[in-house]
Amino acid sequence: MEKYISQYEYYIVDELRLSKNTCDSYMRDVRQYCDFIVKARKKTTPEDIEVEDIRGYIGSLKRKHISASSQSRKLSALKSFHKFLLLEKYTKHNIAKLISNPKQEKKLPSVLSIEEIDTLLKSLTVDNPLEIRNKAMIELTYSSGLRVSELVGLHLSDFHPEMGFIEVLGKGNKTRIVPVGEEAVDCLNLYLKSSRPKLAKSKSENFLFLNKREGKPMTRQAFYEIIKEKALLAGITKSISPHKLRHSFASHLLERGIDLRLIQELLGHEDISTTEIYTHINNTKLKQVYLSAHPRARKENK
Repeated sequence: MEKYISQYEYYIVDELRLSKNTCDSYMRDVRQYCDFIVKARKKTTPEDIEVEDIRGYIGSLKRKHISASSQSRKLSALKSFHKFLLLEKYTKHNIAKLISNPKQEKKLPSVLSIEEIDTLLKSLTVDNPLEIRNKAMIELTYSSGLRVSELVGLHLSDFHPEMGFIEVLGKGNKTRIVPVGEEAVDCLNLYLKSSRPKLAKSKSENFLFLNKREGKPMTRQAFYEIIKEKALLAGITKSISPHKLRHSFASHLLERGIDLRLIQELLGHEDISTTEIYTHINNTKLKQVYLSAHPRARKENK
């Protein structure tokens, strides 16, 4: 099966031009799937694979207690692989089409309150180049609702301070224009003037945010650790991550009456149903406020 896997990798990298993270994820999942097909089902060519083989693979994931969301992600990779096999005429039928995605329980993303965000941002200092950089990154993440991969992937040329926006390369290599708040613009300008020149070890480095050691691009893992540390120092007890800032950005905009379609555009969601989860967050919050405030919302204790 290795021949087909190698050609599939070329297909998603050079033809579909998926992002590196997506390609890496798909290749891991497809290799795992093919390993099961060869070792457990004794099939060595795509034409030999049957629907029951795919169902057997999904069953093996369930027995390993793989979550429904992870199963769904692996199934997406598997379906992409079988679509490729049909396109290249290695099979006559796309049997993966007959497999339904596992039902997932929709979990509402937790968010920070506006007060908690204010506490976090006000606690950030600009005492040295690293603190200036950290404040700029956190301000920008919340200001523009960026994914962490989008944040660390920004280049110098993506920031347009005079116009107050950034160009963001999102999922599927799609570029979108996102506004940046004035506070974040000021933080970024300070970073570019006073901090980045001290972190940069090479003038040829074009990434916006750099690490402290080699002047190389900031990593997702490093930014995650920075946010956890800053939240702890600010006295915020909730678990926090870059993605939670993105969730908070969307939820707070919705609270202020911003149209859901605009939020979809800002977040770079391809499907509006992905954005609609934030309406559930705010409906839950609305109910909590109602129950605590309305005199007839709850039965009196007897």
